[in-house]
Amino acid sequence: MTTREHAVVESAVGRPVPGGAGTAPVSAGTRLTWVDVAKGGCILLVLLWHVIVKDYLQIDWRLDVPVLGAWGTFGELLLPMRMPLFFTISGMLAATAVQRPWRSVARPRAARFLYLYGVWLVIHTAVLALAPDFPTDRASDLGGLLAQLTVTPSNLWYLYALALYFVLAKALRRCHPAVLLVAAGTLSAVAAAGLVDTPGNRGGLYQNLVFFLAGLHLRGYVLRFADAVTGRRLLLAGAAYAVALAAVAATGTARLPGVAPLVSVLAVLFGIAVAVRLARRPVVGEPLAALGRQTLPIYVLHMPVLALLHRLIAEPIAGLDEPVRFALALGFPFSLTVALLAISLGLHRLLLAARASWLFDLPVGGNATRRPASRPSAPPAAEPLAPQTASH
Repeated sequence: MTTREHAVVESAVGRPVPGGAGTAPVSAGTRLTWVDVAKGGCILLVLLWHVIVKDYLQIDWRLDVPVLGAWGTFGELLLPMRMPLFFTISGMLAATAVQRPWRSVARPRAARFLYLYGVWLVIHTAVLALAPDFPTDRASDLGGLLAQLTVTPSNLWYLYALALYFVLAKALRRCHPAVLLVAAGTLSAVAAAGLVDTPGNRGGLYQNLVFFLAGLHLRGYVLRFADAVTGRRLLLAGAAYAVALAAVAATGTARLPGVAPLVSVLAVLFGIAVAVRLARRPVVGEPLAALGRQTLPIYVLHMPVLALLHRLIAEPIAGLDEPVRFALALGFPFSLTVALLAISLGLHRLLLAARASWLFDLPVGGNATRRPASRPSAPPAAEPLAPQTASH
């Protein structure tokens, strides 16, 4: 789908268009608290957004109340945060690996994610063929598949980006960080403003490199910001983000070059502050952190699962009586997101039990040591944030 998921499905349903498209001291617990909490929150936002635009807003609810528009607006307000925050953390976790020799990082940092991207692209292509009306990009012929493997990545583009960004960051590691950040920021601004061609998910690829590089080269500043988060600073970060969103909406400057990246910077700071505060509340932080340590299976499995669910439930829901449809529509995105999460994790366990761990990690031959398949750490690839913190 994309192109802002078809303007959040024609502004929540003027009727959907089918198809388309420095360092700083840090405690040993930091890697396992707010970083994983942030990852867990981001993957939930990814699922929720896809549920809203690819399923919820595609169902013929036939309601006169603006419930659909409210959910569409809610999902859109979080767009500046979810992927930029994910990539910022990815860059932070890759900072040490960028300095290592190619022979020790090419396999886990580039080959692994390209392998996973290729394997799951084939799986997605096959499964999505069973749901031809589901609104997401998919290859319909060999040429389209080759394009998705190379220049126009599919909805699995995050895996593709992780490999590409790491290779770029390592190859350009001798360049001054300021030069890299300015160049990547310019690319992000130009792409977000629609000044370059961005078919499929290529726009996300262009726009998020700057956040990966910022996490990598400004890791110390990010860690200091996280360590200094208080309730007051959380409120200030949230207020700054809200004011920026309101100002952009009021002035219609969303497509002005530079506006979108700047709003995302505020969103990332707010997301980090939220993650830090939640990490200090075990009742919420621990489940989110646990989720953040297994984002890979959720990321690769949720789209085909959602496509098949949509095919099964869209027409029956549209045929319900209006009072039932209205009651269902109120919390449907939340409920389906929870179900999608549970099904994805359940399928992951079944696949591991069936000895299909090769679906979640690059196979190794001979007597090479393999990471445990039961905890595939997914986007972003892990790297300790402190010497005493174990990676996973």
